[in-house]
Amino acid sequence: MHYTGTVWRPPYEASSLLIEATAGCTHHKCKFCTLYDDLPFKFRMTPPEVVEADLKEAKEQFRLWNYNRAARVFLVGANPFVLSAARLLETAALICKYFPDNKSIGCFSRITDITLKTDGELAELQRAGYDGLTIGIETGDNEALRFMNKGYGAQDILTQCRRLDKAGISYNFFYLTGISGAGKGEKGAYDTAAICNQLQPKVIGANMLTIYKNAELYQEIQNGNWQEETEIEKYKELRTLVEHLNIPVWFAAGGASNAIPIQGYLPRDRKKVLSVLEEIIQNVKEEELRDYRKNLRHL
Repeated sequence: MHYTGTVWRPPYEASSLLIEATAGCTHHKCKFCTLYDDLPFKFRMTPPEVVEADLKEAKEQFRLWNYNRAARVFLVGANPFVLSAARLLETAALICKYFPDNKSIGCFSRITDITLKTDGELAELQRAGYDGLTIGIETGDNEALRFMNKGYGAQDILTQCRRLDKAGISYNFFYLTGISGAGKGEKGAYDTAAICNQLQPKVIGANMLTIYKNAELYQEIQNGNWQEETEIEKYKELRTLVEHLNIPVWFAAGGASNAIPIQGYLPRDRKKVLSVLEEIIQNVKEEELRDYRKNLRHL
């Protein structure tokens, strides 16, 4: 199998067959991100013959285990959905060739990747099995999106995800707790809830901002241009987000960046989730949480 650098996937793709479709990120300008710094290039597409070779190898391995089905394939790379509709459809055809029982294909996508597709192409991709995209919107706070150089605004999130809704392609959001900065987190959470409440994400996964010295954001802090939230502020921010989300959605703060895992289905489990958050805010010491953040060597 061909994998380049660290392989990243959402927690809920643990049982998916991972196939590398791209390596690196087409944007690679977010001030907080260091995920692809181990690569000697910014972005690379995997040739179709390599994708097919990996699918063939996976098929052969599955036979050895007396199990030759893959219910879902997750295309590896920071944003494989940037590929042309034609390339994505070619990949879907290869997946069908080796795993005809496969039910869906997922991948990471940037908001700007959706912009590149026509409505007709999105509908065609949906018919080919593309579903359950994971989109790191990070926040609905326009000021934070601009400062962090995400390359889109809150209105773009609305416009492009409504197009996915229309095409019947489901999606999940990553939210980055702490991205708005000291004193601004709760407003950022409120703005994010306002955006999400107009859309239909299946999952909102919260990750906590962890700043490494090789990130551009670290230098911004050294220059006095930005200040990080305290750890307790981040949990207050999450509390505000959960309080204001009014859509049916699975909420999970479960990745390594979260010192204390929290999850529940909203609005059904709102009280339970808020109770856990309140317990942390009132009874867990800032020093404890900060110690976890300082010792988090890798996301």
